[in-house]
Amino acid sequence: MAEIAAMDRGSAVAIVGHPIHAMLVHFPIALAVSVLGLDVIYWLLGDPFFARAATWAAGGAFLTGIAASLVGLVEVVAVPGIRNRGASWTHAAAAMSFLAACAANWGLRISDVYPVLPDGLIWSLLCTVFAGIAGWHGGKLIFDHGIALNVSQRD
Repeated sequence: MAEIAAMDRGSAVAIVGHPIHAMLVHFPIALAVSVLGLDVIYWLLGDPFFARAATWAAGGAFLTGIAASLVGLVEVVAVPGIRNRGASWTHAAAAMSFLAACAANWGLRISDVYPVLPDGLIWSLLCTVFAGIAGWHGGKLIFDHGIALNVSQRD
């Protein structure tokens, strides 16, 4: 019976039992927080290097977020125990909001249509908030619901 329950909520996209989505989500989160840090440093020092570095980090956050989202989408489609939990949809909505904010943040930076201060700083803060919300709910899925854990339980 424990094997059936584990199949209902285990990861469908894994390498040697390690869920790929859980591996990938660290990159967009770290990069989005880095953009915020780089914007703050640019605000304090005024060195354009930090604005350029933030642009690259914003692009990295968006692109790695796309990769993590695609794997997450496969998980939702392939594993009934994931898509049948309301918490999964809260996580997905926060992650999609994060991805949209990252796209806007990067897109506006590469088009030079807005200044880093204050607009870029605001977008970076918004991305970091959405990353925190999505990460919190993703952690709740793993630790509270046992989602994507490919482990067998022994009595």
